[in-house]
Amino acid sequence: MKILVIGCGSIGERHIRNLRGLSAGEIIACDTDRKRLSAIGKKYKIQTYADLGRALSKNVDAALVCTPTNTHIPIARKVIDSGAHVFIEKPLSHNLKGVDDLIDRARKKNLAIFVGYNLRFHPGLVLVKRLLEKGEIGKVLSARAEFGQYLPDWRPLQDYRRSYTARKMLGGGIILDSSHELGYMRWLLGEVKEVSCFAGKLSRLVTDVEDTARVLLKFRSGSIASVSLDFIRRDYSRNCELICEEGSIIWDYPGALVKIYSAKNKKWRVIKVGSDPNEMYVREMRHFIRCVQGKESPLSDGKEGKKTLEIALAAKKSAETGKIVRIGRD
Repeated sequence: MKILVIGCGSIGERHIRNLRGLSAGEIIACDTDRKRLSAIGKKYKIQTYADLGRALSKNVDAALVCTPTNTHIPIARKVIDSGAHVFIEKPLSHNLKGVDDLIDRARKKNLAIFVGYNLRFHPGLVLVKRLLEKGEIGKVLSARAEFGQYLPDWRPLQDYRRSYTARKMLGGGIILDSSHELGYMRWLLGEVKEVSCFAGKLSRLVTDVEDTARVLLKFRSGSIASVSLDFIRRDYSRNCELICEEGSIIWDYPGALVKIYSAKNKKWRVIKVGSDPNEMYVREMRHFIRCVQGKESPLSDGKEGKKTLEIALAAKKSAETGKIVRIGRD
């Protein structure tokens, strides 16, 4: 297998390192930043290309799109047109333009689209999903999810002001860049019916995007959830809480644990889960490889990526208009 990694920033390099660890096959890299590309080539002893067309002409089996959000769709379209499967880092895009066309092109060519929502491979959330499917503590009535971390701490080796997260023209902002929480809430609770949001730039950080958002979701099941997102918090927070008919579930990412409260026996049960953050990326990449090989179907395909994007865009629209935004049909 030959795999092309497009974009060699922090996440692109992580995938290169993990692909090598999985012995996935030949890896080649592409980046418009020649200095960064040269460093990656020397460090991992792989072929590199500054021109995407030349890289895709090397008969690659799959490509990973790890570039700024606003470039995802046009680059992924070139990958699909070349006949390769595509992995697209989240979010799928910064708007819906070209999304349906990309999904249709991949379907006609029988090629996989995978959108990189890596938290679906975290053992803590996988356990939460399994507990809900078993139905031991009943239906989810309400939920809360939270993510917060100071943007300059995200990628310490990069000036945060130049990151795509901080720049509107690149598809940045906390709502799109941390759509993880919106995506996994839908994964756990089902389809979203309505979205309401307050968001804005509240800090002194040098950005032109929202750095804080409070999103309310109403699900077709009747459940409701709040999602708190920001890149201004000086410590690190990532967790969720589910209030169910017969108990509660808490997932604590930094604490590497899941807590389950049973109303039946009035006790908490604490389960330790994996604490190595890279392990979920390894599991994600192993799954993608098996999708390319035709052995599995993408857990987060193009249609899944589109649905999460629709929620994120609805949140942004609600924040701009001050109105509740409905998603899909009644």
